[in-house]
Amino acid sequence: MSDLGDLYRELILEHSKAPRNFRQSPAATRKAEGFNPLCGDRFTVYLTIEGDSIRDISFQGSGCAISKASASMMTQAVKGKSAAQAGRLFESFHRLCTGQPHSNADAELGKLTVFSGVSEYPMRVKCATLAWHTLQAALEGKQETTTE
Repeated sequence: MSDLGDLYRELILEHSKAPRNFRQSPAATRKAEGFNPLCGDRFTVYLTIEGDSIRDISFQGSGCAISKASASMMTQAVKGKSAAQAGRLFESFHRLCTGQPHSNADAELGKLTVFSGVSEYPMRVKCATLAWHTLQAALEGKQETTTE
């Protein structure tokens, strides 16, 4: 594997072993549940929304290294953003994970580009995007568990 590939793998493992914002948030104004029935990943995303801004975001749950790292990095990427900005970031991230071309992906996604290799493993796309779909459900106020 290339040096860059090793660095990407290390970043994913680091976030999986020590996820950022991994906590329940009793002050959350919204929350949503996500479940991947194919591999058993399960997360709850907690949001504290002020106006149109994501003032705080956290998550709890369990899953594989890719899903936990994705959730951790997602919380860092969207904290402080508006709902619309978070939605655009989700769309860019989803295109990256599914191998769809996107001209500004590197500039827009930053460290999240470590997940670009997921597109080569279709069964892992759901792992990488589960927390993001759960974030979207929380932003939309959906009550049912998302399984996307």
